Amino acid sequence: MYLIIAEKPSLARNILAGIERVQNDEMKKHNGYYEGGNYIVTWVFGHLFSLADIEDYSPSENTKWSMDNLPCFPKEFKFNLRRGADKKVDAGVKKQFDIIKWLCNRQDVTAIVNAGDADREGEIIVRLCVSHALKDTSKSFVRLWLPDQTPQTISQALSEMKDESEYDSLASEGLARTYIDWLYGVNLTRFATLKTGKLLRVGRVIVPIVKAIYDRDSEIKHFVPEKYYVMHSHEKTNDEFVDLTAKRKFKKEEYEQIVAECAKYNAERAIVTSVKKKRSTLNPPKLFSLSKLQSYLGKKFKLSMDDTLTTVQKLYEDGYVTYPRTNSEYLATAEQGKVKTILQNVAKLGYPVSFKFSKSIFDDSKIESHSALTPTYKIPDPSKLSDREKIVYTAILRRFVAVFCAQDCIIEKSEIKIKVGSLEEFTLSGTVIIEPGWTKFDDYTQKDKILPRLEKGDEVVISFKPTEKETTPPKHYTIETLNNYLKNPFKEDKASADENDDEDYLAIFEGLELGTEATRTGIIENACKSAYISLKKDSYYILPDGEYLIESLSQLGIIMDKYKTSELGQALKKVFRGEMTIEESVALAEAEIAKVFNLSRDLTISIEEDTNIGFFGDVVGLCPLCDGNVVRTKFGYGCSNFRENGCKFSISKTICSRTISVANVKMLLATGKTSKIQGFVSKNGKKFDAVLRLDADGKVVFDFPNPTPQSQPQDAPNGTRAKK
Repeated sequence: MYLIIAEKPSLARNILAGIERVQNDEMKKHNGYYEGGNYIVTWVFGHLFSLADIEDYSPSENTKWSMDNLPCFPKEFKFNLRRGADKKVDAGVKKQFDIIKWLCNRQDVTAIVNAGDADREGEIIVRLCVSHALKDTSKSFVRLWLPDQTPQTISQALSEMKDESEYDSLASEGLARTYIDWLYGVNLTRFATLKTGKLLRVGRVIVPIVKAIYDRDSEIKHFVPEKYYVMHSHEKTNDEFVDLTAKRKFKKEEYEQIVAECAKYNAERAIVTSVKKKRSTLNPPKLFSLSKLQSYLGKKFKLSMDDTLTTVQKLYEDGYVTYPRTNSEYLATAEQGKVKTILQNVAKLGYPVSFKFSKSIFDDSKIESHSALTPTYKIPDPSKLSDREKIVYTAILRRFVAVFCAQDCIIEKSEIKIKVGSLEEFTLSGTVIIEPGWTKFDDYTQKDKILPRLEKGDEVVISFKPTEKETTPPKHYTIETLNNYLKNPFKEDKASADENDDEDYLAIFEGLELGTEATRTGIIENACKSAYISLKKDSYYILPDGEYLIESLSQLGIIMDKYKTSELGQALKKVFRGEMTIEESVALAEAEIAKVFNLSRDLTISIEEDTNIGFFGDVVGLCPLCDGNVVRTKFGYGCSNFRENGCKFSISKTICSRTISVANVKMLLATGKTSKIQGFVSKNGKKFDAVLRLDADGKVVFDFPNPTPQSQPQDAPNGTRAKK
């Protein structure tokens, strides 16, 4: 008897359909499982087990977060049944696990089947459940791997199940990721929260994502446009305008030079040296990966990444599309037969499709676990789909039709070269669609560009003039550009979908990407829910809480950028390939986390170098206005008598871009001034050093002992109030 444990109830129902297709008999429903013939089918609700909390490793009556048990590096990670917000085991979770435990240990059950989703997370969800439930380890353990959830695929997969040991590398990577994410999330979230007094969600992937948006928005905010000039000619030849723009750019102060250069160009003859026209075939775009589908629908329909994933997941569970969390835009060569079957059904819808085999469609070297997103042979009734499901399914279907379209898209490419004396050669390029082919079914936004009618030897009328231009700021991250960045954070945004993508797939397989197709959508959604970033239309913006997160982590010495995250991502891939153990990858993460705590303890070298801001609630001295206690607050240091007598004494945590340490604050309150502090930055961007002093009104002001032009900026005169 086979006991099949599905990752969720919907998958269990689909597996039932596949079994009933094979056995030609209905299975009987019981409390929490189905049984019939040679199979029992039960399910979990995603993660039944989660990693134990810090308090489970060091039990204490004090349930409040404390530095006393940080950092926490378990010798052996523990798992508990999932708990609710009240810290109690969820009743439904316990009930279902008890059913699974009983089924696993039934004597007539000889084999247990892992039917988790076909990814590393699905792999460990069922493994954890079985490891906690099974007493008799002699029972066989096999894997049901499903690229889609159609009855045909499920019934075929049931006859091709492999021993679970063949997926050990995937499970090892999944466990290593789980442990590392727990270490970062639990230790650094508590550390940062205790330091700042504000809940800061620190994670291995969420922080570099928020930081990317923070950095981009900072660039835009501080961007200063610069004017420049180019030489441009816009004159008629044979009753048609010919536009020519020289390559060289001139600075604003170089106006006289550009005027002279224009005169030099205008003194020459402009002759057409070459006219070429060539017909060729325009290849369709590649099939969708999840992120490419999210980018497409975000740009065209303003769907968020989460909206797209939720919808395509539903289509997958209904059997209409293949596994959605794929990072590939290619199909496996072994799938040719399946593709031919799908094409036969698609053709019945009236689409002109035919099977094609090419490296741009089938490429095993660019598939890690799952092939590109495609429709299955099961075609939905449009009237039974929601509006959003229609949008998502139609996009996947029409891209599939475009790739396998029987009609080629024929274009005519034109190229005209014009030489201005011996000074510069200009190239005009244009493309015109002659036969639309696949562009009728998939968006092709590029418009025809028709060139002027010129022949070789024609003289072109020119009149170059200085044309003023202005540099533009970078653009906010969109769903598309953020996805491109996360897939390969060390490469510039893609300019063309047709360019060679070898570098991108190498980055994915090496673990350079930030997050994965399976996880990053949820992480970005959490960043939005935490009010760190916002999505407006299809562009991301940093929010005040996101700025506070990134700036606070910087002050605390917590470096969570793309480099650190990619280092750990590469370690996870080494675990998958067997080049590193789970323990070795965990040790790397522990070493990085230990650096943060060691830095915090060691930040007492000298007052000038000390940037330790203390912990939220720490008493740092007496208020100079009312003798109350001055305590560490979320935004700096303030009088604890604010609520009692309205005392407004406060000191900002950051003054002129310089973090003010707890040691300096203590000295300021005790003696009325600090020693010289280095590294302030004035409004005009100049660095300066100064002493902070309390004036008679309890205000913090700058003092410049023996001021010199180098040490004292013009916009911060001696005795000026120190502002944030």
